[in-house]
Formats: sequence, structure tokens, C-alpha cells
Amino acid sequence: VLRHEEFEEGCKASCNGPYDGRWSKTMVGYGPEDNHFVAELTYNYGIGEYRLGNDFLGITLVSSQAVSNAKKMAWPLREVTAGIFEAEAPGGYKFYLEDKEQLKQDPVLKVTLGVSDLQKSLNYWSDLLGMKIYEKDEEKQRALLGYADNQCKLELKNVGGAVDHGTAFGRIAFSCAKEELPNIEALMKKENQKILTPLVSLDTPGKATVQVIILADPDGHEICFVGDEAFRDLSKVDPNGDKLLDDAMAADNSEKWFAAQKRKKASA
Repeated sequence: VLRHEEFEEGCKASCNGPYDGRWSKTMVGYGPEDNHFVAELTYNYGIGEYRLGNDFLGITLVSSQAVSNAKKMAWPLREVTAGIFEAEAPGGYKFYLEDKEQLKQDPVLKVTLGVSDLQKSLNYWSDLLGMKIYEKDEEKQRALLGYADNQCKLELKNVGGAVDHGTAFGRIAFSCAKEELPNIEALMKKENQKILTPLVSLDTPGKATVQVIILADPDGHEICFVGDEAFRDLSKVDPNGDKLLDDAMAADNSEKWFAAQKRKKASA
């Protein structure tokens, strides 16, 4: 756990999805956000379950320790190819664990998103957003992209039809120099591309205010670009992150409240 933050109302950039009310976010990863891929886990206190779509196809990481941990915990594993195991997180999210010694740098290799038209998506992510194409497999209808050799990669995979975001969809975020944000916004307007949230400032209680712009690719995948300077301040590892998360979970009485009201949490 790198940091944990609680919010009393929904994010004005829909960081917690299209839901109002109290929510929290917890950043988890193998190291600081400056040089590691990090997952942002959002929790809406009033939502009991989400419907998954086919938009997020999984995270692949290299870690024999993760495979060993799963086996010790009797966590279900399925070997999908030699040395690569599929694990399913609570809620149905897929993780692919490569049974090799964990990389000294970030062990997260790639994040895989479903697309409906691979070439159309490559035109967007590579030509417009400037990502480098590392691999392209026409037969398997997949491609691997990234901004740097030493960073986690983005894999796009054709799902053979429309992309369904379900009700639990998230977004991919990148940091960049703050002065680049207006240029990104101007380019998207010029190219008639969808801008979900025009350039806006987001506050985190007691921490830095960051500037973001949120886009949508041809399949509706949300993409957030955030100003790096303020983000580096916001994203500092909080040594109290674990305790803050534990305290928040211990204090979460939402299940009891709904039970007392003889109601169930909403299904999103």
C-alpha cells in the first residue's frame, strides 16, 4: 500500500466512477509511483457489486513469489501457457503470473485492454497519443505499446466485437509535464476526439492539487493525463498508508447500516 485517501463526495472527474457519495482510493504497487506501475483501487461505500465487461482483460506480472504465495494460500490458479498462471482477484479481475524470479525493476509487464478494431486503436494510441509500437501480431490481433522501454506496457487485444465497459470500468493514467496538458487538449479538439473531462484541477484533502485532462479512445477507454509536477508531490509514498487503510476498513459500517435499514447495497 503506497497511500490511502478518503473522500466525502464523488470526484468531479469521476475518479470513482459515475457514483455520488463517500468513497476511497488506495494506491498499491511494487514501488513508488514515480517509477512503477501502480493500481488505483476505488471503493464506493454504497455500492455492493459491479458488472464486469470485456474492456479490462488483465494485468501480467513476473513473480515466482506471487505464484508461490497463491499456492500457499490455496488460491485458485490455472496454467494458461507453460509457466504462466491465471489468477482471479475478488470481483473477477484477471492477473497473469509469470513463474520467474521477480524483476528488480517493476515486475508488472503489461496491462491488457480489449478493443474492437486493432488498427483504429493503434491509430489513436500511437499516431495521436505518441506511444511506440513494440509488437504487432496480425494473426492474434494484438499489439504492445509503451512510452519507454523500462515502463509497464499497454497491450491492445481485439475482442471480436463491441467493447462492453460494464459498470466497474476504470481508466489508464499517465503523468506528463503540466505545460503539455493544454497541447493535448488542443490536439484532441483539432482531431475531433472525445474529451470526457476538459483540463481541470482536482483537490485531495491535505495534499497537492493536480491538473488533469481525461480522454476517451475509439472504444471508450478512459485515459487520464496528469500534470507531473504536482502529481509527484501528491503521489509520495505515505508510511501510514497501511494503517489508514486498516483503520478505514475497521470503521466501515456500511454493511451494518444497510442491514439495519433492511436494504441491500446497490448493484451498479
